[in-house]
Amino acid sequence: MTAKIFSVLVLLATAFLGSTLGAVTWTATPFNPASVPLAVRSPYLSAWLAQGSGTALNGAWPTFWTGSILGWAGFIKVDGVSFSFLGVPSVPGTTFNKATQKSASFTSTQSKFVLSAGAIDLTVTFLSPVEPHDLSKQSMPFSYMSLSAVSTDGRTHTVQLYSDISAEWVSGDNSLGATWSTATGNTFVHQVQLANQVVYSERNDHIQQGSAYYATSNVAGTTFQTGADVTVRAQFLNNGRLPNTQDTNFRAIQDNWPVFAFAHDLGSVGSTAQSRVIALGHARDPAVQYIIANNGRQDRSLFFFSQFATARDALLSFLGDFNDALTRANAFDAQFNSDASKISSDYASIVALSIRQAFGATEITISKRADGSFNTDDALVFMKEISSDGNTNTVDVIFPAWPILLYTNPVLGKFLLAGLFEYQASGQYPNRWSVHDLGAHYPMAIGHNDGRDEAMPVEESGNMLIMTLSYTQKTGDTSLISTYTSLLDQWTQFLISDSLIPANQISTDDFAGPLANQTNLAIKGIVGIGAMAEISRLLGDTTKASNYSFKEPNRLKFGLKAIATSFVQQWQNLAISSDRRHLTLAYGDSASWGLSYNLFADKLLKLNLFPTSIFQMQTAWYKTVAQPFGVPLDTRHTYTKSDWEIWTAGIMTDQAARDLFISSVRKWASDGLSSAIGDWYETTNGNPEGFRARPVVGGHLALLVL
Repeated sequence: MTAKIFSVLVLLATAFLGSTLGAVTWTATPFNPASVPLAVRSPYLSAWLAQGSGTALNGAWPTFWTGSILGWAGFIKVDGVSFSFLGVPSVPGTTFNKATQKSASFTSTQSKFVLSAGAIDLTVTFLSPVEPHDLSKQSMPFSYMSLSAVSTDGRTHTVQLYSDISAEWVSGDNSLGATWSTATGNTFVHQVQLANQVVYSERNDHIQQGSAYYATSNVAGTTFQTGADVTVRAQFLNNGRLPNTQDTNFRAIQDNWPVFAFAHDLGSVGSTAQSRVIALGHARDPAVQYIIANNGRQDRSLFFFSQFATARDALLSFLGDFNDALTRANAFDAQFNSDASKISSDYASIVALSIRQAFGATEITISKRADGSFNTDDALVFMKEISSDGNTNTVDVIFPAWPILLYTNPVLGKFLLAGLFEYQASGQYPNRWSVHDLGAHYPMAIGHNDGRDEAMPVEESGNMLIMTLSYTQKTGDTSLISTYTSLLDQWTQFLISDSLIPANQISTDDFAGPLANQTNLAIKGIVGIGAMAEISRLLGDTTKASNYSFKEPNRLKFGLKAIATSFVQQWQNLAISSDRRHLTLAYGDSASWGLSYNLFADKLLKLNLFPTSIFQMQTAWYKTVAQPFGVPLDTRHTYTKSDWEIWTAGIMTDQAARDLFISSVRKWASDGLSSAIGDWYETTNGNPEGFRARPVVGGHLALLVL
């Protein structure tokens, strides 16, 4: 998960445009984040409002997670007077005001803005459903925008609404040509795509394949138009409606900026709110290429294609499901908020902002049988390592994100691990430790048959063992541990020989560089060994659990739990500072220390390998080294990681220390500097370090799974 220069430059150059545009002048609930999720459902449907320290919905363009603009504009006319409510469109020859933002709020599935336009309040709700128990619905790369108008002065007013998206939604290169069409009938559906598509190819992290969709119900007063942005927007501003015409002059995205628009004439609006709903998304088929036996390749589709013949059919179903989807979303929000608020209101707000981001990096896929039918028994989940390396199913990115899967639906975690297991069980990966990822470039999961993936041998082997056991404990399903016992055993043998005194290597925090004798990395290896002891017990293999045979010569036979326990005792002699106040970052360096977040796994799995005194020692220590925005990751730098801070909060032995971490992350998330929860930031001033929109924020749910 190397931090790429591109990510840093884009972050610094574009992500914080909103931070210079003003301060918060509206009510923000639960707080004002620096970037608000608008439509976040997949690696390629990822639209945000980067508002910095105070930019309203109509104060900046929505952007892709990279910071590139996604043209998305909105106007409302009230008694003939026009106001903008979304984006920052410029329409020469017309006059319009900016609606005044009154409030902004977010939950785990929704972002809501209320803007005042004359005597009308317009509520704009962006709903990106989280449906972890319905594989078809969760796999749909679609989102909703709901517009609801109500009078605020007790009188009725004529109201018309307008919104559009641009062709910028289909590529990361605006010089490329696009084509489009509009389907009419009971529903109006705009569809736009690149003229020349390249399957499985990205440009500036946008997929160069598939189509963007914008759809609304064809109820009375609804009109549409496609064409140049200034032409279409002027048509509405001048007339309050659109002419139901299509521009067929297909061209480059940046050539007179083609947009795809709807207008809704609500008629007279009084004290009863009137609403319209728009669905949008980006879908493609096939979605992921996956390596199978004998270096074969398998094209995989998004799961919803097992129920719908086309993406458009799925979109129509999605649009028609809005009311029920909203009911389900409200129930999900309420349950989550109830659970998280038992820890603290600060904690509930952090996790609410994290959920869409974490799920937005994942896709649920299925394969086809020989006869061409979809095999719904073969579900695999794929995760993009957004903004760092762009890898597919990176083990040390799945690991910090793991708590969100345990909390919402552990079966999704099983499907995420299954692809890694299947590949390595095929015998094509040559190393004796776990693979780092399934592919260097998403959405290709074509393995590393040369064994030259980014080497994190102790890190990834420990991660796989820990996640596999935690899934088994959570669900009672032993299918992973029974099917892949030999792989789990192989990784355990590696950990026994290499984890107590780790060689010079990188861990998940690879941006900090390699280091020998890492105290925290050794913890992970030891917990991994202990996890295999419990896995053996669950499988009824008492021989292995109590009399483990090594492949290396001249080894005595010990039970796995005894090995792990022995390692803990030896580790304490190596890892504790000379003044006995804290764990070191690396053995023998008493001046060093770091976040010992890997102890969380011992607590999660209930292995009880490490003594309580270690947890108490770390709890006391972190209180003494906290900075204004949190506790540094380690003594090499003053930056930290928000996911590991929350994991570390989970091992604290008193509430004050736990809440120190929670309040620090909350302070950072609301400081007006971060973007799409960047997860890597400076503890001294809250400045971002480079990552953004990564799924590792799923780790913010760590306290909910203990």
